Amino acid sequence: MLDRYTEMKQWRKNKMETVSANPFTLNEWHDEIIRITVKRALDQVQSERGAPPAPFVFFLMGSGGRFEQGIWSDQDHGLIFHGGPHCQDYFLTLGKEIAVGLDLVGYELCDGNVMASNPMWCQSIHGWKQQISDWLTEASWTSLRYFSTFFDSRGLIGDNRFLHDLKDHSFSMIHDHPELFLRFIDNVDLIKKGIGVFGQFLPEFRGEQSGQINIKQTTFFPYVNALRLLALKEKIYVPSTLSRFQKIKHLYPYIHSFEPYFIQLLYFRLHFQQNARSYQQVHFISLDDLSKKDKKELKWLMRKGHDLFSETKKIIEDGCSRW
Repeated sequence: MLDRYTEMKQWRKNKMETVSANPFTLNEWHDEIIRITVKRALDQVQSERGAPPAPFVFFLMGSGGRFEQGIWSDQDHGLIFHGGPHCQDYFLTLGKEIAVGLDLVGYELCDGNVMASNPMWCQSIHGWKQQISDWLTEASWTSLRYFSTFFDSRGLIGDNRFLHDLKDHSFSMIHDHPELFLRFIDNVDLIKKGIGVFGQFLPEFRGEQSGQINIKQTTFFPYVNALRLLALKEKIYVPSTLSRFQKIKHLYPYIHSFEPYFIQLLYFRLHFQQNARSYQQVHFISLDDLSKKDKKELKWLMRKGHDLFSETKKIIEDGCSRW
């Protein structure tokens, strides 16, 4: 099985150059690689422990869940199974095999352990509902981060109805407790600034990334966080930022007008990821690599993202004042 994962890594490396210029083609390729790897992991576990003891769904979260992965990506995934607690050991074994397989193929292990090998992210439907309830009841910075990570999810293999059921449960809880919307805003409101008051870039000033801009935190997050907030408000199940833009098109025409900027950002980010050699490098852009035109474009995309988030924040706060 190790050889099969190694073959997958080489296949991924060989094909990457042909798909890396287009963010949508690239993410379809990521899906294909991950799907094949997970199926091979399942074959391995079935050869040792037999067929799965219950129906399940394997799902992606984070950038993978949103169909927004770059050239390099780490792992964010989970498992939901329709069975009792006695099934968890089997699915944890599967989760560990998936994590090992994806790591060998070229997707780094998640630093935060947001993987199906972790019992927190590998549970029965009942266990998941209880955990979501606990996260939203506690409503701490950490618990809402966990929930937001889960909410940006989509099934890749298995029964997608399980994930839909959990999002139903989430929407029910949130709309019964509208004060949670303000907590969600607080959770994502501290956006790292990329531009100073005089219009100058604010790059990292220490360590290996000195002189570089963290495009993920300064530019990408405002778009992603804004559309997630509206998805929670409007009970939108789809996880990708572009799909969320489409769903709110008629509800919030002004918000929808920011969609072209996000598409522009996807291509801009991907263009400057081409020379990245690791997941650690992929979120940073050196100012030395940017032409005058590039810098102007990046500042524009940053400002539009912050405008979008500010407008979204007003919508959520105005709605809360009426509830």
